[in-house]
Amino acid sequence: MRDLRPGSDAVAGSYGRNGQGVAVDAWTLTFEGWDPADEGRREALTTLGNGRFATRGAAPESRADGVHYPGTYAAGVFDRVRDEIDGEVVESESMVNLPHWADLRVAVEDGPWISADGAEVLEHRVALDLRRGLLTRRTRFADAAGRITVLRQRSFVHRTLPHVAGLHTVLVAENWSGNLRIESGIDGAVRNAGVSRYAALDGRHLDVVTTGEPDGSTLLLVARTRQSRLRVAVAARTTLEPGTAVDERSLHRRPDRVAHVLRCAVRAGEPVAVEKVVAVVTSRDGAVSEPAVAAVEVLAGTAGFEELLAGHELAWQQLWRRYRLDLVRHPAALATETLRTLRLCTFHVLQAVSEHNQDLDAGVPARGLHGEAYRGHVFWDELFVYPMLTLRTPAVTRALLRYRVRRLDAARRAARAAGHTGAMYPWQSGSDGREESQRRHLNPRSGHWLPDTSHLQRHVGLAVAYSIWQYYQATGDREFLSDHGAEVLLEVARFFAGLARHDPVTDRFRIRGVMGPDEYTTRYPGSDRPGIDDNAYTNVMTVWLLRRAEDVLAALEPIRRTELVESLDLGPAEQLRWRDVSRRMFVPIAADGVISQYAGAHDLPDLDWAGYRARYGDLSRLDRILEAEGRSVDDYQVSKQADVLMLFYLLSADELRALLGGLGYGLPPEAIPATIEYHLSRTVHGSTLSALVHAWVLARGHREHAVEYFERALSSDVADIQRGTTAEGVHLGAMAGCVDLLQRCFAGLETREDALWFDPHWPRRFGRLDFSVQYRHHQLTVSVGDRTVRVVSEPGPGSPIRVGSGDRLSELRPGEAVVFSASGSSGDPDAAPPDAVQAANSRSPRRGSSIRSPEPS
Repeated sequence: MRDLRPGSDAVAGSYGRNGQGVAVDAWTLTFEGWDPADEGRREALTTLGNGRFATRGAAPESRADGVHYPGTYAAGVFDRVRDEIDGEVVESESMVNLPHWADLRVAVEDGPWISADGAEVLEHRVALDLRRGLLTRRTRFADAAGRITVLRQRSFVHRTLPHVAGLHTVLVAENWSGNLRIESGIDGAVRNAGVSRYAALDGRHLDVVTTGEPDGSTLLLVARTRQSRLRVAVAARTTLEPGTAVDERSLHRRPDRVAHVLRCAVRAGEPVAVEKVVAVVTSRDGAVSEPAVAAVEVLAGTAGFEELLAGHELAWQQLWRRYRLDLVRHPAALATETLRTLRLCTFHVLQAVSEHNQDLDAGVPARGLHGEAYRGHVFWDELFVYPMLTLRTPAVTRALLRYRVRRLDAARRAARAAGHTGAMYPWQSGSDGREESQRRHLNPRSGHWLPDTSHLQRHVGLAVAYSIWQYYQATGDREFLSDHGAEVLLEVARFFAGLARHDPVTDRFRIRGVMGPDEYTTRYPGSDRPGIDDNAYTNVMTVWLLRRAEDVLAALEPIRRTELVESLDLGPAEQLRWRDVSRRMFVPIAADGVISQYAGAHDLPDLDWAGYRARYGDLSRLDRILEAEGRSVDDYQVSKQADVLMLFYLLSADELRALLGGLGYGLPPEAIPATIEYHLSRTVHGSTLSALVHAWVLARGHREHAVEYFERALSSDVADIQRGTTAEGVHLGAMAGCVDLLQRCFAGLETREDALWFDPHWPRRFGRLDFSVQYRHHQLTVSVGDRTVRVVSEPGPGSPIRVGSGDRLSELRPGEAVVFSASGSSGDPDAAPPDAVQAANSRSPRRGSSIRSPEPS
């Protein structure tokens, strides 16, 4: 594994190549120097957005050319195309790359447009101010005649005005005087071409309908998606600072682009400021009749750049209060680096989803609004994003869960079409909730297009149900549970209960023909039937879900419970069957007590790990390596990412022990470290989520190892540890999950039993953590250190809440504080002995249980 601890070369160089990255402070991400090979990563990491739309941090003058990739994406704006691959017609839906609104370029006299690709770059610095949501740039160019021009830019996508963005450019002729040519446009000649693996697929999703000039300083371009027929309107107003004489302003139009060209005289050393403010409106936006009219009207009523920026900065200032995160008494260099990356993670999650989702029908795109990987689809990654949001802005989580609620009928139709009952949610979801998983995928190493069976990851429905229940536990939002969440959870429970079929030989229920979170294992060796049987994660979480279904029904008011049971035709016989399944599910547990990934997994051979590491080094895409050799990962005990260990991520050891005990299986403490070690040694961490989950499950017993995995997960995108994937879009699940890992794993925060609990396992190297959360309408500040937890409730109205740690439970009223002291032994808590893993996620490990029981309870 690469050394990704703070101070290592991998992290120190993560902000630029060859020492060209400079960390200014814990609020600023800075890139120094021009590095074409790194531009894609930088553009993704400097994306600006507000949850409604986002724009990559590409230089405004750039075009998609293999170095740069300008891209703007609006939440929920998808379009479908059809392609033929190896004689098979495939249909794919993608989040659409929208017209390039920031399009602005300059030239000296009638010379070529100045750009980093065509001129000598003397200085180049890009900085993302996380506190203000502001991207700044300074570049000094020298042309062939030796004329030096300085360009300074600031840009934002407005936090509270959902359609508005701004770009401010200052140009200085450093050593020359003459004429400056400025072109400010809206470019509709864009395609989806940001992922090289999709290059063989049709990337054209937009037709430009019209271009125009509503007034002398405003441009308008209207486009329409080709299949979904959504209209997108972009209006742009370009002005020069007062007092600058414009010698000429002309309109340049072509079918797919419109621009204003301005010419003005400049003198050496005197700045010229160009202000561009835009409005982006789509036909999916609420309270919009005609996007073109709305865009022009929004822009006409919009203030200038500086006034807009002031409101934008205030909104971010307020948001950072809710999402406060500080490391106190942490070594200075490490604190700056760790804090900056944590804040960068928070920043990008909040740019992809926001309060604007409350009136949008959009879910959590796994790669944000930052690029085109995964085609902008919604996966189970939302499972890792919600906890960070729910404990600060629960209304955003509620809005995002409504995306799943609205697609319940689509999930029901999918289940019926597959011969099942209940609701079968798709592994990849887009506009309308149908399955968007590709049926064939390209292995770039071999050049082969291969069958893709990832739609068999039925466990996505378990993630939807889990998220609904966790939201309810954290918020006590009975209205959401009653009106929306309960029906989804019960229909998902019905689906998984139906998947489980009774095996008369073992007198157990079994689930066959699915895929687990691993993603590598798609079938048994030599089998022509896709899927594997009895994935432990799927089976155990099905038991968890069926038991939560009972809790949900009990939590509803009697009249609502009766209505729901009647409307779902959820009779006593079906509920009895659910109870039977939840008490007689088969779980593959080997003779040594290790929980197997699926039935028969232990019978497969191990890979020659030493040989493959010696030959290939990085094995994170072992599936591609083996396929190119004519082999398959299906033939070995290999996992791409955490699978069985997801159980320890979602459930405490006590919960897992109780579930298995109810099935007649024992889980003695020694079985936990054995299971963790077994699967950890066979996992290649081909997903950014893998390191995150492993950090979590190791936190109680191997804290130093947990910290190393945490730092690996934290650096996933800033260091681009997957070598090129960050440029295609950031990984929201890993970003949000790292923030959540600090609060719910290391700080031990948990919502259960109508109380807020703390069981900290805080790494001493991080000093003290101070963070803000919202729980049951209380604004709380939490401080977690080596030995204490302090919780302060802000003054205000509200009923007391219950806060506990260990065996102590206290009432906390607004304006009060409570302090808990740890009872741990002396010594370094970061140096726990190896056998301490047996206490992973457990408050009361039970010893002496049998490894397994062949008979159901």
